[in-house]
Amino acid sequence: MDNKEVYKKTLCFSIRRLLWDFLALIVWGGLAYAGFYIADKTSDKGLIGLAVGAVIGLAVLIIFLRWVSYKYKAGQIAMMTQGVTEGTLPDDVMAAGNQIVKSRFATVAAFFAVTGIIKGIFNQIGRGISAAGRAIGGDSGGTVGDVVSGVIQVIVSYLCDCCLGWVFYRKDVKPARATCEGAVLFFKHGKTFAKNMGRVFGIGIGSLAVIGGAFSGIFYLIASRFPGTFDTLYNEMVESAVRNSKTLPGWLSSSSILMIAAAVLAGILVWSFIHSTFIRPFVLVGVLRNYIQSGMNDIPSEASFAELDKKSAKFRKLHEEAKAA
Repeated sequence: MDNKEVYKKTLCFSIRRLLWDFLALIVWGGLAYAGFYIADKTSDKGLIGLAVGAVIGLAVLIIFLRWVSYKYKAGQIAMMTQGVTEGTLPDDVMAAGNQIVKSRFATVAAFFAVTGIIKGIFNQIGRGISAAGRAIGGDSGGTVGDVVSGVIQVIVSYLCDCCLGWVFYRKDVKPARATCEGAVLFFKHGKTFAKNMGRVFGIGIGSLAVIGGAFSGIFYLIASRFPGTFDTLYNEMVESAVRNSKTLPGWLSSSSILMIAAAVLAGILVWSFIHSTFIRPFVLVGVLRNYIQSGMNDIPSEASFAELDKKSAKFRKLHEEAKAA
């Protein structure tokens, strides 16, 4: 199966995730607005109500996304891995993906324990790059390091998914051991994956401009029908800043600017859902194929584990757990 076939076959996971993501977004927005409306009508403190509603909505959103990640994102990666390694996928990929996830990670907690470790390892090394730049070049060096670290965060998100794919591929090896192998793969074959990054960033920027720009415009047209809401919210922000002896950012000079900022933020949020659901998985299939194939030809050994032990305390701890298992 080529990348396009694998992508099309596993698209059902993306569609399910999108439906849940939008449902979570609607719930979050509804709770935030409800908090603002109730507080504004009962105590003239809409800003506080907005914050409370948004926090409650965020908690609900996190619960939604954790379940979605376990059931659909993990299932999609499992099926992508099977597609690129075996060249075939079952007719009912949804059921097969869910079964593989359950067999590899019996609970949601077990799944997030492994994914949390993967992110921790790569993020720790990313922070190390920022610190190294700051130590060498002071503030300017730190700035360069921070930029590099920001780029690494994008790469890390792909590496985490690829590492999770490797855990599914190495089904006869305990998850802790397979996670160690997956982390080592990047550092052994970094040049192989680097060639994918130009496409990753190019597609990401292009989709942000087109999708994010379009939805920002749509949300602005919707928001412009409720100018009173933004006038009230802006006035409360000004009053809150005065009470706390602070000033609003210079660019936030009117309720109209606040309306534009809210529309852009909403547009970016929708873009993140659409990009991660439809566009990112297509890119991921190609990156995952290179990643898995590199590992299949050169499975990491204890010697390569020792090299990464020196670079990441989180990896060293996981390595010790894998040896004890």
